This record gives sequence, C-alpha cells and structure tokens, in this order.
Amino acid sequence: MTGPDEGYGIPIDPDDAFRVMSNSRRRQVVLSLTQSDEPLTASELAREIAAIENLVDPSEVTGEQRTTVYVALIQSHLETLDDVGVVDYDERGKRVKATRATQPIASHIREITRVCYEPEGSECPV
Repeated sequence: MTGPDEGYGIPIDPDDAFRVMSNSRRRQVVLSLTQSDEPLTASELAREIAAIENLVDPSEVTGEQRTTVYVALIQSHLETLDDVGVVDYDERGKRVKATRATQPIASHIREITRVCYEPEGSECPV
C-alpha cells in the first residue's frame, strides 16, 4: 500500500472496521481469507467456522452445525463485510475473496486477540 491515495493503513472508515471486528464470525471470515490464496465459498467458510465454534475437526461438523453458520453468513455477515470493502462477496456464486482491506483488518484482529490472551503477570502493552 504505497499509492498516494492509499493512506497509512486500512482503506475503510474506522467505525466500519470496529463494526466488522465486533462479530466473531466476521472476524473468522477475514482470518480464513488471509490463510487462502484462492477465494473461498460460503460453504467452505461455514464448515470451518462451525468446526471452530463446536470445537471439532471440520470433517466432524454436522449438517445442522454447518447450515446454521451458512445461513448467518449468507443472510448477514458476508454482505456486511462486502458493504464496507473488507471482502469481495459474489452473492450469485457464493464466493468470497480478499480485498486490499482484508490483510490489514486481519492483522489487527490477530494483535487484539494476542493482547487479550497474554498470560497473567506477563508484560502486556496496554
């Protein structure tokens, strides 16, 4: 991000960034996209998120668990992420790909998570 109109960081409004990060499923979509070189389908994301939420391997996710997450992604979360420019969501093909805002948001999610889970008594930069 070195272009003259790209600024210093995340190319979205701060309020939108905080709104995006306020939901665990949206955070996981962002993190998942940074781990993949290719766009992901809503179904792939739903299986991964359901596995995390249910503390199981993705191969052990039930149809009901996946469907619950899938419906929420399709009806709300993916559109929210797309509207603010954090992901590019193709509603027709149900495919999600990263934008130039995805990686910066993911970096902040990781840093906030790391700081929140620092062991007690450690030097925490708060």
